[in-house]
Amino acid sequence: MKQFFQNVFWMVLFVSFYAKAQQTTIKIPKDTSFTVKNEYKKYLKNFPHIKPAKDSLPENVNESRNLIYTTLKDTPFGDRDLHLDVFSPKKKGKYPALIMVHGGGWRAGDKALQVPLAQKLAAKGIVTVSVEYQLLQEAKYPAAVFNIKSAVRWVRANADKYGIDSDKIAISGCSAGGQLALLVGLTNGVEVKEGNQGNLGFSSDIQAIVDLDGVVDFMAPLSLNLKRGPDSPDVQWLGGTFYEKPEIWKDASPIFWANEKSCPILFVNSGFPRFHAGQDELIGMMKDWGIYTEVHKFDIQLHTFWLFNPWIDPTANYINDFLIKVFK
Repeated sequence: MKQFFQNVFWMVLFVSFYAKAQQTTIKIPKDTSFTVKNEYKKYLKNFPHIKPAKDSLPENVNESRNLIYTTLKDTPFGDRDLHLDVFSPKKKGKYPALIMVHGGGWRAGDKALQVPLAQKLAAKGIVTVSVEYQLLQEAKYPAAVFNIKSAVRWVRANADKYGIDSDKIAISGCSAGGQLALLVGLTNGVEVKEGNQGNLGFSSDIQAIVDLDGVVDFMAPLSLNLKRGPDSPDVQWLGGTFYEKPEIWKDASPIFWANEKSCPILFVNSGFPRFHAGQDELIGMMKDWGIYTEVHKFDIQLHTFWLFNPWIDPTANYINDFLIKVFK
């Protein structure tokens, strides 16, 4: 009888271990279409002088890559670590920090897309933090917002380690990442947007926002009137069309969270008006509240300008100058 119970014990242990191993090895589906290489191919014919920006660490910058900022428990894909990269000036001091959110239509891209710009800004005296977040194949809206808020809290929890002034934390985003950066930055203090994904004893408040070609209002005519199919990334991410889910489309539109206590915003635009949908209206509101905004435009029909020379350097300068101005 004793042997029987021992056999049962070991069998249960084996089954539990096997089930856990199976759970943690399930691969998250990925869309690999949004890459620098593919963007380069798309734009090269009309812009033969462009060159992809390189991942090249400046001499005066330290790097720490693939740090875990939170672990999501019991997701459909098992326990899930989310990562970030930190680039910080080698010279000791207290620096402002910039959380950087990549684009890719909420379904593609990764944090590596932000690295060349992050390195350039770190060389100028900003601690830059490029973050991973859950894409729509893994989790729909508002999961990415909860992820990024958790990353902001991680930055404050580790401020001393990386020489960060925790009173000067900004967020930037490119394209879909711009929409997310705006939403995270304009929902300071909004409890329902916090989530519960780690470092909950720290604030997720943002003191400045940088939006690179990211939509401000999903319901602005330039955005809402686009032809969309059921496989459109915003429809998939938001769980349905505007007519099916109007309350979610409004909830995910950063402009509806702006108020008289919102922080300054820098907009850097391409020549595609649809990526700025709602921007003029938000700027008008901010002006009425006496909140600083700044706009720069590359008058080119090239959306992902931040990935390429000759636009990455002026983009870095715009961001650096803006942060110096608002954090002086």
